[in-house]
Amino acid sequence: MGISPTSRRARVRALTGLSALALAAAGFVTAPAAQADQPGSEFAGQSHPYRHGSVPTKEAAEHANAASAAASRTTNLKFGGGVDGIGVTTGAPKVYVIFWGSQWGTAGTDANGYTTLSGDPSGEAVRAQQLFKGLGTNNETWSGVMTQYCEGVAKGATTCGSTGHVGYPTGGALAGVWVDNSAAAPGQATGNQIANEAIKAAGHFGNTTAAANRNAQYVVLSPTGTHPDGFNTSTGNFCAWHDWNGDTTLTGGAATSPYGDVAFSNDPYVTDMGTSCGQNYVNSGSAGLLDGVTMVFGHEYSETVTDQNPAGGWTDSSGAENADKCAWKGVGGTGGSQNVAFATGSFAMQGTWSNAVSGCQISHAIVH
Repeated sequence: MGISPTSRRARVRALTGLSALALAAAGFVTAPAAQADQPGSEFAGQSHPYRHGSVPTKEAAEHANAASAAASRTTNLKFGGGVDGIGVTTGAPKVYVIFWGSQWGTAGTDANGYTTLSGDPSGEAVRAQQLFKGLGTNNETWSGVMTQYCEGVAKGATTCGSTGHVGYPTGGALAGVWVDNSAAAPGQATGNQIANEAIKAAGHFGNTTAAANRNAQYVVLSPTGTHPDGFNTSTGNFCAWHDWNGDTTLTGGAATSPYGDVAFSNDPYVTDMGTSCGQNYVNSGSAGLLDGVTMVFGHEYSETVTDQNPAGGWTDSSGAENADKCAWKGVGGTGGSQNVAFATGSFAMQGTWSNAVSGCQISHAIVH
Protein backbone atom coordinates (compact mmCIF):
# COMPACT_ATOMS: atom_id res chain seq x y z
CA MET A 1 0.00 0.00 0.00
CA GLY A 2 1.09 3.54 -0.54
CA ILE A 3 3.36 4.71 2.23
CA SER A 4 5.12 8.05 2.32
CA PRO A 5 8.69 8.01 0.97
CA THR A 6 9.96 9.49 4.24
CA SER A 7 8.39 6.69 6.23
CA ARG A 8 9.69 4.05 3.88
CA ARG A 9 13.23 5.33 4.09
CA ALA A 10 13.00 5.61 7.85
CA ARG A 11 11.92 2.05 8.52
CA VAL A 12 14.29 0.05 10.71
CA ARG A 13 14.09 -3.69 10.40
CA ALA A 14 13.46 -5.52 13.68
CA LEU A 15 14.80 -8.97 12.99
CA THR A 16 15.63 -10.71 16.25
CA GLY A 17 17.61 -13.80 17.14
CA LEU A 18 20.38 -15.63 15.37
CA SER A 19 17.93 -17.79 13.42
CA ALA A 20 16.22 -14.73 11.94
CA LEU A 21 19.56 -13.24 10.98
CA ALA A 22 20.57 -16.47 9.31
CA LEU A 23 17.34 -16.57 7.34
CA ALA A 24 17.77 -12.98 6.25
CA ALA A 25 21.29 -13.70 5.09
CA ALA A 26 20.00 -16.61 3.06
CA GLY A 27 17.50 -14.25 1.45
CA PHE A 28 14.53 -16.60 1.41
CA VAL A 29 11.96 -16.61 4.19
CA THR A 30 8.52 -18.04 3.62
CA ALA A 31 7.03 -16.44 6.73
CA PRO A 32 7.38 -12.64 7.10
CA ALA A 33 9.71 -11.52 9.86
CA ALA A 34 8.44 -9.15 12.51
CA GLN A 35 9.00 -5.51 11.59
CA ALA A 36 9.35 -2.34 13.61
CA ASP A 37 6.39 0.02 13.44
CA GLN A 38 6.85 2.97 11.14
CA PRO A 39 5.73 6.32 12.52
CA GLY A 40 3.51 8.10 10.07
CA SER A 41 2.85 5.13 7.82
CA GLU A 42 -0.17 2.88 7.82
CA PHE A 43 1.60 -0.44 7.54
CA ALA A 44 4.89 -1.83 8.72
CA GLY A 45 7.30 -3.71 6.49
CA GLN A 46 7.21 -1.41 3.45
CA SER A 47 10.65 0.19 3.36
CA HIS A 48 11.15 1.22 -0.25
CA PRO A 49 9.81 4.48 -1.73
CA TYR A 50 9.01 2.92 -5.11
CA ARG A 51 6.62 0.34 -3.63
CA HIS A 52 3.59 2.51 -4.29
CA GLY A 53 0.28 0.99 -3.31
CA SER A 54 2.11 -1.94 -1.79
CA VAL A 55 -0.30 -4.51 -0.40
CA PRO A 56 1.24 -5.58 2.91
CA THR A 57 0.98 -9.14 4.07
CA LYS A 58 -1.66 -9.57 6.75
CA GLU A 59 1.11 -10.06 9.30
CA ALA A 60 2.79 -6.80 8.30
CA ALA A 61 -0.53 -5.01 8.57
CA GLU A 62 -1.03 -6.40 12.05
CA HIS A 63 2.30 -4.86 13.09
CA ALA A 64 1.26 -1.41 11.87
CA ASN A 65 1.29 1.53 14.21
CA ALA A 66 -2.30 1.48 15.44
CA ALA A 67 -2.60 5.23 16.00
CA SER A 68 -1.21 6.03 12.57
CA ALA A 69 -3.44 3.48 10.89
CA ALA A 70 -6.52 4.86 12.63
CA ALA A 71 -5.71 8.38 11.47
CA SER A 72 -5.04 7.23 7.92
CA ARG A 73 -8.43 5.56 7.74
CA THR A 74 -10.26 8.81 8.44
CA THR A 75 -8.44 11.36 6.24
CA ASN A 76 -9.44 12.00 2.64
CA LEU A 77 -7.17 11.75 -0.37
CA LYS A 78 -5.55 14.81 -1.94
CA PHE A 79 -4.43 15.39 -5.52
CA GLY A 80 -0.66 15.30 -5.94
CA GLY A 81 -0.42 17.67 -8.89
CA GLY A 82 0.64 15.08 -11.46
CA VAL A 83 4.02 13.72 -12.56
CA ASP A 84 5.00 14.44 -16.17
CA GLY A 85 1.51 15.91 -16.46
CA ILE A 86 -0.11 12.60 -15.51
CA GLY A 87 -2.25 12.24 -12.40
CA VAL A 88 -4.92 9.63 -13.16
CA THR A 89 -6.03 7.37 -15.99
CA THR A 90 -8.49 9.63 -17.78
CA GLY A 91 -9.58 7.36 -20.63
CA ALA A 92 -11.00 3.86 -20.49
CA PRO A 93 -8.32 1.88 -18.62
CA LYS A 94 -6.44 -0.72 -20.67
CA VAL A 95 -4.77 -3.60 -18.84
CA TYR A 96 -2.04 -5.62 -20.52
CA VAL A 97 -1.18 -8.87 -18.75
CA ILE A 98 2.35 -10.23 -19.09
CA PHE A 99 3.28 -13.73 -17.94
CA TRP A 100 6.99 -13.19 -17.47
CA GLY A 101 9.42 -16.06 -17.86
CA SER A 102 9.80 -19.54 -19.28
CA GLN A 103 8.92 -20.95 -15.85
CA TRP A 104 5.25 -20.42 -16.72
CA GLY A 105 5.56 -23.47 -18.97
CA THR A 106 3.60 -24.40 -22.05
CA ALA A 107 0.79 -22.11 -23.13
CA GLY A 108 -2.62 -23.30 -24.24
CA THR A 109 -6.15 -21.95 -24.62
CA ASP A 110 -9.23 -23.04 -22.69
CA ALA A 111 -12.81 -23.26 -23.95
CA ASN A 112 -13.43 -19.60 -23.08
CA GLY A 113 -10.39 -18.33 -24.94
CA TYR A 114 -8.24 -17.69 -21.89
CA THR A 115 -4.53 -18.44 -21.98
CA THR A 116 -3.58 -21.41 -19.80
CA LEU A 117 -0.09 -22.30 -18.62
CA SER A 118 1.34 -25.64 -17.53
CA GLY A 119 3.55 -24.00 -14.88
CA ASP A 120 0.61 -22.42 -13.07
CA PRO A 121 -0.36 -24.84 -10.28
CA SER A 122 -2.97 -22.55 -8.68
CA GLY A 123 -4.63 -21.39 -11.88
CA GLU A 124 -3.75 -17.73 -11.33
CA ALA A 125 -3.35 -17.01 -15.05
CA VAL A 126 -6.95 -17.66 -16.03
CA ARG A 127 -8.29 -15.97 -12.90
CA ALA A 128 -6.33 -12.80 -13.63
CA GLN A 129 -7.65 -12.70 -17.20
CA GLN A 130 -11.21 -13.25 -16.00
CA LEU A 131 -10.85 -10.42 -13.51
CA PHE A 132 -9.55 -7.79 -15.92
CA LYS A 133 -11.94 -8.86 -18.68
CA GLY A 134 -14.82 -8.60 -16.21
CA LEU A 135 -14.12 -5.06 -15.03
CA GLY A 136 -16.64 -2.65 -16.50
CA THR A 137 -19.20 -5.38 -17.23
CA ASN A 138 -22.47 -6.47 -15.63
CA ASN A 139 -23.07 -2.81 -14.71
CA GLU A 140 -20.54 -3.26 -11.90
CA THR A 141 -19.99 -0.24 -9.67
CA TRP A 142 -16.85 -1.42 -7.86
CA SER A 143 -15.01 0.54 -10.57
CA GLY A 144 -17.37 3.45 -9.96
CA VAL A 145 -15.58 4.30 -6.72
CA MET A 146 -12.48 5.24 -8.70
CA THR A 147 -14.32 7.46 -11.18
CA GLN A 148 -14.88 10.18 -8.56
CA TYR A 149 -11.16 11.06 -8.76
CA CYS A 150 -9.68 13.31 -11.42
CA GLU A 151 -6.79 15.47 -12.56
CA GLY A 152 -6.75 19.09 -13.69
CA VAL A 153 -7.44 20.44 -10.19
CA ALA A 154 -5.09 22.26 -7.84
CA LYS A 155 -2.44 20.29 -5.99
CA GLY A 156 -3.84 19.46 -2.57
CA ALA A 157 -7.47 19.52 -3.74
CA THR A 158 -9.80 16.96 -2.19
CA THR A 159 -12.71 17.41 -4.61
CA CYS A 160 -13.09 17.32 -8.37
CA GLY A 161 -14.97 19.28 -10.97
CA SER A 162 -16.84 17.85 -13.93
CA THR A 163 -13.87 16.96 -16.14
CA GLY A 164 -10.70 14.88 -16.11
CA HIS A 165 -12.15 11.98 -14.14
CA VAL A 166 -10.82 8.43 -14.00
CA GLY A 167 -12.29 6.49 -16.89
CA TYR A 168 -14.69 3.59 -16.50
CA PRO A 169 -13.55 0.31 -18.17
CA THR A 170 -16.72 -0.18 -20.20
CA GLY A 171 -16.91 -3.67 -21.66
CA GLY A 172 -13.79 -4.91 -19.90
CA ALA A 173 -10.29 -3.61 -19.18
CA LEU A 174 -8.27 -6.53 -20.56
CA ALA A 175 -6.48 -5.24 -23.66
CA GLY A 176 -3.89 -7.92 -24.28
CA VAL A 177 -2.13 -11.03 -22.95
CA TRP A 178 1.48 -11.99 -23.62
CA VAL A 179 3.45 -15.02 -22.48
CA ASP A 180 7.05 -13.81 -22.58
CA ASN A 181 8.90 -17.12 -22.46
CA SER A 182 11.99 -15.84 -24.26
CA ALA A 183 14.03 -16.42 -21.09
CA ALA A 184 13.56 -17.38 -17.46
CA ALA A 185 12.26 -14.63 -15.20
CA PRO A 186 14.87 -13.57 -12.62
CA GLY A 187 14.77 -15.34 -9.27
CA GLN A 188 14.75 -11.97 -7.54
CA ALA A 189 13.97 -9.28 -10.11
CA THR A 190 14.87 -5.68 -9.30
CA GLY A 191 12.40 -2.84 -9.72
CA ASN A 192 14.33 -1.76 -12.80
CA GLN A 193 14.03 -5.23 -14.36
CA ILE A 194 10.28 -5.29 -13.75
CA ALA A 195 9.92 -1.84 -15.30
CA ASN A 196 11.96 -2.90 -18.32
CA GLU A 197 9.75 -5.95 -18.79
CA ALA A 198 6.74 -3.61 -18.86
CA ILE A 199 8.48 -1.42 -21.46
CA LYS A 200 9.29 -4.51 -23.51
CA ALA A 201 5.61 -5.45 -23.34
CA ALA A 202 4.56 -2.00 -24.55
CA GLY A 203 6.67 -2.59 -27.64
CA HIS A 204 5.25 -6.09 -28.07
CA PHE A 205 1.70 -4.75 -28.03
CA GLY A 206 2.55 -1.93 -30.44
CA ASN A 207 2.09 0.80 -27.86
CA THR A 208 5.09 2.74 -29.07
CA THR A 209 3.99 6.30 -28.35
CA ALA A 210 3.25 8.28 -25.21
CA ALA A 211 -0.35 8.63 -26.36
CA ALA A 212 -0.73 4.85 -26.70
CA ASN A 213 0.43 4.40 -23.10
CA ARG A 214 -1.52 7.27 -21.57
CA ASN A 215 -4.34 5.06 -20.29
CA ALA A 216 -2.49 1.75 -20.20
CA GLN A 217 -1.09 -0.31 -17.37
CA TYR A 218 1.15 -3.36 -17.63
CA VAL A 219 0.57 -6.14 -15.11
CA VAL A 220 3.83 -8.06 -14.84
CA LEU A 221 3.04 -11.49 -13.42
CA SER A 222 5.99 -13.52 -12.14
CA PRO A 223 5.93 -17.33 -11.98
CA THR A 224 5.63 -19.45 -8.87
CA GLY A 225 8.81 -19.84 -6.87
CA THR A 226 10.28 -16.49 -7.86
CA HIS A 227 10.79 -13.50 -5.56
CA PRO A 228 10.37 -10.29 -7.57
CA ASP A 229 11.73 -7.38 -5.51
CA GLY A 230 12.06 -9.71 -2.53
CA PHE A 231 8.48 -10.99 -2.49
CA ASN A 232 8.16 -13.88 -0.03
CA THR A 233 11.56 -13.14 1.55
CA SER A 234 12.66 -11.33 4.71
CA THR A 235 12.88 -8.06 2.76
CA GLY A 236 9.50 -8.30 1.08
CA ASN A 237 6.52 -8.28 3.42
CA PHE A 238 4.21 -7.33 0.56
CA CYS A 239 1.88 -9.03 -1.90
CA ALA A 240 2.22 -6.59 -4.85
CA TRP A 241 2.96 -2.95 -5.72
CA HIS A 242 2.80 -0.53 -8.65
CA ASP A 243 4.93 2.29 -10.05
CA TRP A 244 6.05 3.91 -13.33
CA ASN A 245 9.25 3.44 -15.30
CA GLY A 246 10.73 6.87 -14.56
CA ASP A 247 10.89 6.47 -10.78
CA THR A 248 14.55 7.07 -9.88
CA THR A 249 14.17 5.24 -6.56
CA LEU A 250 13.56 1.87 -8.24
CA THR A 251 16.17 -0.72 -7.31
CA GLY A 252 18.55 -0.63 -10.25
CA GLY A 253 17.38 2.89 -11.13
CA ALA A 254 14.75 4.29 -13.44
CA ALA A 255 14.08 2.43 -16.70
CA THR A 256 14.38 4.39 -19.94
CA SER A 257 11.31 4.13 -22.15
CA PRO A 258 11.23 5.12 -25.83
CA TYR A 259 7.43 4.89 -25.67
CA GLY A 260 6.57 7.57 -23.13
CA ASP A 261 5.72 6.95 -19.49
CA VAL A 262 4.80 3.33 -18.71
CA ALA A 263 2.71 2.40 -15.66
CA PHE A 264 3.22 -1.11 -14.34
CA SER A 265 2.57 -3.37 -11.38
CA ASN A 266 4.74 -6.00 -9.77
CA ASP A 267 2.28 -8.85 -9.28
CA PRO A 268 4.09 -11.91 -7.87
CA TYR A 269 2.64 -15.42 -7.66
CA VAL A 270 0.33 -14.46 -4.82
CA THR A 271 -0.69 -17.95 -3.74
CA ASP A 272 2.94 -18.71 -2.85
CA MET A 273 2.19 -16.65 0.29
CA GLY A 274 -1.10 -18.42 1.11
CA THR A 275 -3.26 -16.71 3.71
CA SER A 276 -0.64 -13.99 4.24
CA CYS A 277 -1.76 -12.57 0.90
CA GLY A 278 -5.47 -13.28 1.14
CA GLN A 279 -6.14 -16.94 0.41
CA ASN A 280 -9.59 -17.78 1.85
CA TYR A 281 -10.05 -14.22 3.07
CA VAL A 282 -13.63 -14.07 1.76
CA ASN A 283 -14.50 -17.62 0.67
CA SER A 284 -13.69 -20.90 2.41
CA GLY A 285 -12.15 -24.05 0.98
CA SER A 286 -11.27 -24.38 -2.68
CA ALA A 287 -13.60 -21.49 -3.54
CA GLY A 288 -11.25 -19.14 -1.70
CA LEU A 289 -7.92 -20.37 -3.07
CA LEU A 290 -7.66 -17.36 -5.39
CA ASP A 291 -9.33 -14.75 -3.15
CA GLY A 292 -5.98 -13.06 -2.61
CA VAL A 293 -5.22 -13.03 -6.32
CA THR A 294 -8.26 -10.98 -7.24
CA MET A 295 -8.13 -8.78 -4.13
CA VAL A 296 -4.44 -7.98 -4.61
CA PHE A 297 -4.59 -7.51 -8.39
CA GLY A 298 -7.75 -5.41 -8.03
CA HIS A 299 -6.01 -3.36 -5.36
CA GLU A 300 -3.14 -2.47 -7.69
CA TYR A 301 -5.45 -1.80 -10.63
CA SER A 302 -7.52 0.67 -8.60
CA GLU A 303 -4.44 2.49 -7.39
CA THR A 304 -2.88 2.71 -10.83
CA VAL A 305 -5.94 4.40 -12.31
CA THR A 306 -6.11 6.90 -9.44
CA ASP A 307 -2.33 7.45 -9.12
CA GLN A 308 -0.86 6.47 -12.47
CA ASN A 309 2.55 8.12 -12.04
CA PRO A 310 3.00 7.96 -8.26
CA ALA A 311 2.61 10.07 -6.36
CA GLY A 312 1.14 12.61 -8.76
CA GLY A 313 -2.37 11.27 -8.26
CA TRP A 314 -4.44 10.78 -5.14
CA THR A 315 -2.88 9.96 -1.76
CA ASP A 316 -3.53 10.93 1.84
CA SER A 317 -1.19 12.79 4.17
CA SER A 318 0.66 9.58 5.05
CA GLY A 319 1.16 8.60 1.40
CA ALA A 320 -1.57 5.92 1.41
CA GLU A 321 -3.48 5.43 -1.84
CA ASN A 322 -7.16 4.61 -2.22
CA ALA A 323 -6.92 0.84 -1.80
CA ASP A 324 -4.26 1.05 0.91
CA LYS A 325 -6.71 2.68 3.25
CA CYS A 326 -9.15 -0.21 2.96
CA ALA A 327 -6.89 -3.28 2.83
CA TRP A 328 -7.53 -6.11 5.30
CA LYS A 329 -10.46 -4.12 6.67
CA GLY A 330 -12.57 -7.20 7.21
CA VAL A 331 -15.30 -8.94 5.25
CA GLY A 332 -18.70 -7.53 4.33
CA GLY A 333 -20.43 -4.27 5.03
CA THR A 334 -20.19 -1.00 3.12
CA GLY A 335 -16.46 -1.09 2.47
CA GLY A 336 -15.21 -4.53 3.51
CA SER A 337 -13.98 -7.26 1.21
CA GLN A 338 -16.68 -9.32 -0.47
CA ASN A 339 -17.65 -11.10 -3.66
CA VAL A 340 -18.44 -8.82 -6.60
CA ALA A 341 -20.25 -10.13 -9.69
CA PHE A 342 -18.80 -9.34 -13.11
CA ALA A 343 -19.92 -10.86 -16.40
CA THR A 344 -16.96 -13.23 -16.16
CA GLY A 345 -17.75 -14.55 -12.70
CA SER A 346 -17.81 -13.66 -9.02
CA PHE A 347 -14.60 -12.31 -7.52
CA ALA A 348 -13.38 -11.55 -4.01
CA MET A 349 -12.60 -7.83 -4.04
CA GLN A 350 -11.67 -5.29 -1.39
CA GLY A 351 -13.29 -1.91 -0.96
CA THR A 352 -11.45 1.30 -1.85
CA TRP A 353 -11.45 4.76 -0.33
CA SER A 354 -14.19 7.20 -1.29
CA ASN A 355 -13.70 10.89 -0.58
CA ALA A 356 -17.42 11.27 -1.19
CA VAL A 357 -18.22 9.48 2.06
CA SER A 358 -14.81 9.74 3.80
CA GLY A 359 -14.70 5.98 4.07
CA CYS A 360 -14.31 2.71 2.23
CA GLN A 361 -16.86 1.66 -0.38
CA ILE A 362 -17.30 -1.47 -2.46
CA SER A 363 -19.72 0.36 -4.78
CA HIS A 364 -20.26 3.92 -6.01
CA ALA A 365 -22.25 5.46 -8.84
CA ILE A 366 -20.15 6.00 -11.98
CA VAL A 367 -19.03 9.60 -12.40
CA HIS A 368 -18.75 10.64 -16.04
